[in-house]
Amino acid sequence: MALRHGHSFIVHAFKTADELKALFSEKDFEMTLDGKRAKGEWSLVNGEEQLSTRDPSSRQSPTPIHQKRVILKLYHPIYSLFKPDPAFDKEAWKAQHGLRKHVFLFFGFIRKYKGLHYCIEAFAELARQRDDVSLMIVGERFWQTMDQSKLSTKLKNLVFGSLKKLFLKKSDDERSYDPLAMIDALDSRDRTLVVDRFIPNEEVPPYFQAADTIVLFYETATPSGVESLSYNFKLPAVATRVGHFPETITDGFNGYLAEPRNIADMVRVMNLSIEKPIPRANVVEATKSMSWANYAKAVLNG
Repeated sequence: MALRHGHSFIVHAFKTADELKALFSEKDFEMTLDGKRAKGEWSLVNGEEQLSTRDPSSRQSPTPIHQKRVILKLYHPIYSLFKPDPAFDKEAWKAQHGLRKHVFLFFGFIRKYKGLHYCIEAFAELARQRDDVSLMIVGERFWQTMDQSKLSTKLKNLVFGSLKKLFLKKSDDERSYDPLAMIDALDSRDRTLVVDRFIPNEEVPPYFQAADTIVLFYETATPSGVESLSYNFKLPAVATRVGHFPETITDGFNGYLAEPRNIADMVRVMNLSIEKPIPRANVVEATKSMSWANYAKAVLNG
């Protein structure tokens, strides 16, 4: 396993760090949040990897030092590629697309682990309680992005099908995952804007600028590119308490957290985001350290 030979590891969540420690329970690890760690040269001594320091002016052999494997816990940087359009007319755009006062946004690939089915069900319940809300679902369905006539796609389907029979329950097969069908079933079509296609970079900003809240009701989560993207537009989030979200989203400060797989609690935080809106300044404050410059500095600090 290639990971076994690593001396330093970059993770974006404490949960990932814990999984790494469990995977290599025989090794010693230390964690750093700023990248600071011992410097030296790694070499193989009597079959064991050893970190040594050497005085450049001395001819003596390197001095061995005890060194734990290092875990760099860093935040996923914000995508500076995307910038709000200062001339954007939010109310005019909302009127053009039939959106109501409070707009929730689900953005990105439609994958089961991202919990769009929970988002749609929770929103439908919210819409029964109030008539001033809309939901935007912007992104393409993952399995529909592949050309089914291509040999490579057929091979992927064959491999996935074989692995699925070995390791996955039938309910985990994403190829039949179609949460968009729930919109009509839950009578939410007039409240929901669906853009079921790939969104080029230049078309991204209006969706985030028209929205009031990003929805991240994931079943499981590693650091989310959509979350990072939303910070570029100072968007508060409603998210589930899974993966790294409790590390980046402080409940009541830069977003609200719901219990996973709990529709009632998701409705609660969606309502809360309207009744007690998160100041955009809080989102800015929470993301001050999430720059690519800070990320690179930490990586190069050792």
